[in-house]
Amino acid sequence: MGVSRIHSSVADKSLLGTWNRAANWLSALIGDSLLVLVARLSIAAIFFMSGRTKVSGFLTITPSTYELFRTEYALPLVSPELAAHLSAYSEHLFPVLLVAGLFTRLSALALLGMTLVIEIFVYPDAWPTHLSWAGLLLLIIARGAGALSLDRRLGIR
Repeated sequence: MGVSRIHSSVADKSLLGTWNRAANWLSALIGDSLLVLVARLSIAAIFFMSGRTKVSGFLTITPSTYELFRTEYALPLVSPELAAHLSAYSEHLFPVLLVAGLFTRLSALALLGMTLVIEIFVYPDAWPTHLSWAGLLLLIIARGAGALSLDRRLGIR
C-alpha cells in the first residue's frame, strides 16, 4: 500500500508540475495587454454595430430608431428623442475610443452604464448577454487599455 501510494503521489506531482508549467507559459504568452485588446475590440464591435442600426449615413437618426425609443426602448425620465440621440452617439463614440485605446476606462464605464440601463429598463431577461458584456467591460476598467493603446502612449492610466 505504501509503495503504490508513493508512486501515485510522484505521478500526481509530475502531472501537476507539467500542468503548472503549461499554465505559466500560457499566462506569459497571452498576458493582460492581449486580453484587454481582445476585450476592447470585442465589446466595441457589439456596441458599434448596434449604433449603426440606429442611423443612416454618417449619424442621421432614423425614424424607426425614434419609434423604438418611444415603444420598446422607452426609458423613465428621458424623452425618446433624447434617448435615441444619446444612445446612437454613445454607441459610435465610445467603441471608437476603445479600439484606439484612448480614454479607455472612461469609455468602458460609459458602456457599462448603458449595459445596466438596457438590463434594468429594456431587456431584463437578457441578463446572460449583458453579463458577458459586463465581464469584458469590467476587465477593461480594472486593467486599463494595455500596451497597445493611445492611453499607454500618452501616459493615461
